[in-house]
Amino acid sequence: MFAIVGATGNVGYSTSSALLRAGAPVRAILRDPTKAARLSGLGCQIATADLQDATALAKAIGDADTVQIIVPVSPRATDPADDLRRSIESLFQALAQARPRRVLAISDYGAHVAHDIGMPSVFRGLEARLAQLETQLIVLRSAEHMHNWGRVIPTAVASGILPTFQNPVDMAQPTISAPDLGLIAADLLLGPESGKGLEVIHAEGPRRYSASDVAAAVSQLSGRAVHARAVPRSQWQQTFERTMPASLANLLIKANDAKNKGGVVEIAPDAGEVRYGTTSLIDALRPLVQSQSLQAEATGRADRETGSSSA
Repeated sequence: MFAIVGATGNVGYSTSSALLRAGAPVRAILRDPTKAARLSGLGCQIATADLQDATALAKAIGDADTVQIIVPVSPRATDPADDLRRSIESLFQALAQARPRRVLAISDYGAHVAHDIGMPSVFRGLEARLAQLETQLIVLRSAEHMHNWGRVIPTAVASGILPTFQNPVDMAQPTISAPDLGLIAADLLLGPESGKGLEVIHAEGPRRYSASDVAAAVSQLSGRAVHARAVPRSQWQQTFERTMPASLANLLIKANDAKNKGGVVEIAPDAGEVRYGTTSLIDALRPLVQSQSLQAEATGRADRETGSSSA
C-alpha cells in the first residue's frame, strides 16, 4: 500500500495516478474530504487527516508500506514559516507512530546549504528531522515548479512586462513541471529499493530556463510581445508583503537572493542521481496562458454586452 499525503496537489495527484496505472494500491490522504471525488474516481482509497494532527495522520497512514509526503505552504496562516515547521514536526511524529518501511519526501534544491537561505533551509530542517526515523528515506529535491509563473502571467499578458525577482533575467535556473515531479516520484517508488538508509535524488526539467525564456514563451502563446523585467531589490519586501505575511516574504526573499548569486540553490556538490522531466516550459505554461486568454475574452464579452444593454 502506497499512502500519498497531499494527494490533491499537482505532485501528489500525478504520483497517485501513475501508481494506479501500474496496478499499485493507493491511499490518498486529504485534509478536505470535499476534494475526494476525483481521486476516489481513479480508484484511490480515501483517508482524511489534518497535516498538523499527528495522531489522525498516523491513523490515516495505517498499514501503508510506503508514504510520500509533501509539505505545502499555507499563505493564509498568520505565520506561514512557523506553520511549515509545525507541519514538519507533526509529520515526523505521525511517521514515527505509523512506522512505514519507506518514506519519500519532496524537498527543495539548495536544502544541502548549511547557512540560512530561506525556503530551502526549511526543507533542510525537514530532511534532518526525517533522517531520525527508523525507516528507509528517499529525499527527492525538486527544482522550482514551472506553474509558479502562473501568478504573473495575467500581468505579463495585460502589460507586456513579465515582472521577476530573477536578476539577471537571462540567467538560466533549474525548474520542473509539477506533474513530471510526481511521475519521477512514482517511478522511484515502483523501482527496486536501493538498500540505503538515506537516498538523495534531484529532479529538474529537460533544460534550464531564464525569466527571458519565460517571457518569450508567454509571447509565443499569447500573441503579444512580452519582455522580462527584474523587480528592483529595494522593492522586494513591499511587493511580497502585498500578498503574503512577512514571515513567508522573508523566506522567499532570502531564497531569491541565493538564486541570483548562482550556484547556491543548486544540485548538491556530492549529489547522486539526477532525474529529468520531459515537459518543456512552453507546454507547462500553455494551459496557464490559455486560461488567462479565456478569462480576458469572457471579460471583454461581458463588457460589450453591458455596453450594448446600456445603449
